[in-house]
Amino acid sequence: MSTTELATDTVLIVEDEPKIARLVADYLTGSGFAPHHLEHGDAVMPWLEEREVLPELVLLDLMLPGTDGLTLCREIRQRWPGVAIIMLTARVEEVDRLLGLELGADDYICKPFSPREVVARARAVLRRSRAATAPEEAPEEAQLSLDDEGWRALADGHDLGLTAVEFQLLRVMMHSPGRIFSREQLMDHMYRDHRIVSERTVDSHIKKLRKKIAEIWPEREIIRSVYGVGYKYQPEE
Repeated sequence: MSTTELATDTVLIVEDEPKIARLVADYLTGSGFAPHHLEHGDAVMPWLEEREVLPELVLLDLMLPGTDGLTLCREIRQRWPGVAIIMLTARVEEVDRLLGLELGADDYICKPFSPREVVARARAVLRRSRAATAPEEAPEEAQLSLDDEGWRALADGHDLGLTAVEFQLLRVMMHSPGRIFSREQLMDHMYRDHRIVSERTVDSHIKKLRKKIAEIWPEREIIRSVYGVGYKYQPEE
């Protein structure tokens, strides 16, 4: 693919397993994206630096020959903060690092994954990315944003005053709108030392988080319970 062929919704796939890359590329092409594939980590930064038009999204494998995915994520975020990044990983123990504030990835997907899930996540990340950079035409519309450096959540600019655990809970759910998290999954993100706590602890933190959101938005319910399963972040349409 030449430089002049880059179009809207171009996706750079950085994946050293050709079969996975081809499968994802086929699904992306069928969904209206323009994919490009690189296999080696060392090729990524030179490829991006040569582009006249950057890709909108990078699907970035964690384990790569040459420069690893974590390093590439940091470098891309520093150089081109407007490029969306979704990390791909087969190492479940790396999930906390992928969600770490220092990394800057927009989302992550654990292998094995469905190509349809990749397409859905790509669309969701690009929608969020464009919404964040779009001119404000409706200031009355409610907005919830995260200040990763300050560990703050802002509802229409008002600091919710979250604890570190509440902030991490909200951040995890906001990164995957509509995804249902079990209490066990949320506990893994709340307590990285894997301490043994009751599932009721999650319910308690969710209750406090909802209360703080309700102080700003009394008529909005953005953290919803799924009976018998867990919780999800579901912003109102």
